[in-house]
Amino acid sequence: MRLACASGAFDRAFVRGDVTQLEFIDACARDLACDGVVLDVRHFPRVDDDYLAQLKKMTTDLGLTIAAYVDDTFFLANADGMAAAVGRALLLGAPLISAPLAPESSCPWGAQLARVNCATMLAKTANLTLAVRNAPKSFAATGHDCKRLLKEGDSAWLRLGLEPTTFDAATDASQLVDSTVLLWCDSSQPPIGDRVEEFSHFRGFLVLDQPDGTALLASMRTALEERRRRYGS
Repeated sequence: MRLACASGAFDRAFVRGDVTQLEFIDACARDLACDGVVLDVRHFPRVDDDYLAQLKKMTTDLGLTIAAYVDDTFFLANADGMAAAVGRALLLGAPLISAPLAPESSCPWGAQLARVNCATMLAKTANLTLAVRNAPKSFAATGHDCKRLLKEGDSAWLRLGLEPTTFDAATDASQLVDSTVLLWCDSSQPPIGDRVEEFSHFRGFLVLDQPDGTALLASMRTALEERRRRYGS
């Protein structure tokens, strides 16, 4: 299991202007010694081709992998919006786009499924995989929801990016292992609570995030070290 740091964990620092995206990437390589980074669309100062190429080159030079591109509005967007996100991920060299589905209260399931089908067609054309997050109150909140999504979405480019701790007690995450391409955990919590035991043979990235966006460099370093010891990365 490889370890990545999500820029979303430092969202407050980005908002305050305390850190830039380039500084975040440099810190992940030099201070945190991550294997990869997960870049959130909220933290891009620009999304033109030259800047995206600069990010790809910088991460390559630093020995980092861009594990995923995050856009929480992806499955709420129209076709043009989704196509733009897919194009950005391709230019970055990110193999995954990770996003939650829409809140159940925002639209009917049929409307969300139509957007999912549009997204998977775009992903197939680009040979890029979609890693759906199991966000509470979304159309992928439970294990049952995730199984329905995979069955009705019916695409090899539709997979899961799971945070096991957000599932309800009735969900057996082990039943979703084969469809999981990205794992998330809360860096502010001890690793014993990550609930990733069912994913012990998972070979992808475990992404350390902090939902409230208040992570500090020192606390993230500690969280990474704890998980290296626990998961042997």
